[in-house]
Amino acid sequence: MSTNPVQNNSDAWSGRFSEPVDALVQRYTASVTFDKRLALYDIEGSLAHAEMLHAQGILTAADYADIRRGMAQIVAEIREGHFAWRVALEDVHMNIEWRLTELIGDAGKRLHTGRSRNDQVATDIRLYLRAEIDGITRLLRSLCNVLLDVAERHAATIMPGFTHLQVAQPVTFGHHMLAYAEMFSRDIARMADCRVRVNRLPLGAAALAGTTFAIDRERVARTLDFDGVCRNSLDAVSDRDFAIEFCAAAALVMTHISRLSEELILWMNPRFAFIDIPDRFCTGSSIMPQKKNPDVPELARGKTGRINGNLMSLLTLMKGQPLAYNKDNQEDKEPLFDTVDTVSDTLRIFVDMMGAITVREKSMRQAALEGYATATDLADYLVKKGLPFRVAHEVVAKAVRACVERGCDLSDLTLGEMQEFSPLIEQDVMAVLTLEGSVCARNHIGGAAPEQVLKAVAAMRKNLE
Repeated sequence: MSTNPVQNNSDAWSGRFSEPVDALVQRYTASVTFDKRLALYDIEGSLAHAEMLHAQGILTAADYADIRRGMAQIVAEIREGHFAWRVALEDVHMNIEWRLTELIGDAGKRLHTGRSRNDQVATDIRLYLRAEIDGITRLLRSLCNVLLDVAERHAATIMPGFTHLQVAQPVTFGHHMLAYAEMFSRDIARMADCRVRVNRLPLGAAALAGTTFAIDRERVARTLDFDGVCRNSLDAVSDRDFAIEFCAAAALVMTHISRLSEELILWMNPRFAFIDIPDRFCTGSSIMPQKKNPDVPELARGKTGRINGNLMSLLTLMKGQPLAYNKDNQEDKEPLFDTVDTVSDTLRIFVDMMGAITVREKSMRQAALEGYATATDLADYLVKKGLPFRVAHEVVAKAVRACVERGCDLSDLTLGEMQEFSPLIEQDVMAVLTLEGSVCARNHIGGAAPEQVLKAVAAMRKNLE
């Protein structure tokens, strides 16, 4: 059994080279510093591969037992933090194989029969990403449920709805939160759809053309709980569509987080004063003692650009690659890992933060009274009285202009004053001009009426189960 330390990475797999790899090149080409996070997935794939080789009569029972025993020790060393990672061995795969051979001798050298690092790494990444998609999906569900809780509590809490960041029409805070719950529910669906294409087994494609050994790829797929195998060996080892697709879905998650963050930042400003974010998500100023800065939403907004950059990095990485595997593909992991880490951490924080915000209902209501938010309701009222909409629009615009000049709201006008703009206006207009009347009138699927908000909350909760 060999126990000699590796001198350079060419020693790890080939006698083809006549000189050792330059030290700088060794560091430049090594990936073990970041791909070691794939270690347990690498071992899981190797054990499934070994089980298949044994079932096919390619590995003896003794070799298979030794491989299982050796891998169990390596798993323990990794989990306990005792595994000695060696840059000279270049990547996670060679580090594990070298250690296995140290532990069990030639049986460790037989493990690689019928496979290549090309299909091995493609399998590892898919196993890793599948698990991370499941974790991110759970976090998205948790965030949706938190938003639904907030929406239910504030189904009737009036706030201004905005277009162009100007007061447009009254809505409720519950209705506003439901909009984000809808966005994140679509993110859940995108993750599920992406997972379908992630969950295909590349192992068995070997370097690029398959293998001459009588392997059973479907058996390995079943063992690893893949839905099937990649059908073309060239594509299997060089495809990174699944990682790009995930990063695109993740970029949309962060885009939705960023939009929510922008609103949280605005709403926390004293000029809005719609919400307060708990202190544990904020920081102060080194010079201004009064400051309470919404650092978490600001950072999340900034990190969205980082995730977009990771997506562009992977797209650029793949755009000029000929078939099949190229060393360029080593650069797929850091953007992918960073995307997973950033999205996961962001969602964990937002689940906690969104459940803990303080909603300032009086400030929201006051703001809804300050922008002629019921003007459209008055126009609709006149249409129902028989005026064409464009005529009604003009009538209400003149009324709003008069209110601006007088410094009052539409609801402050007397019935006589409103009838100066249209004789069709009667006493029943007063109910139309209230904030509650405006919101409750929109009592249809997708509308802002509290009744509809509660129905939407119940329906979405059912869909999330």
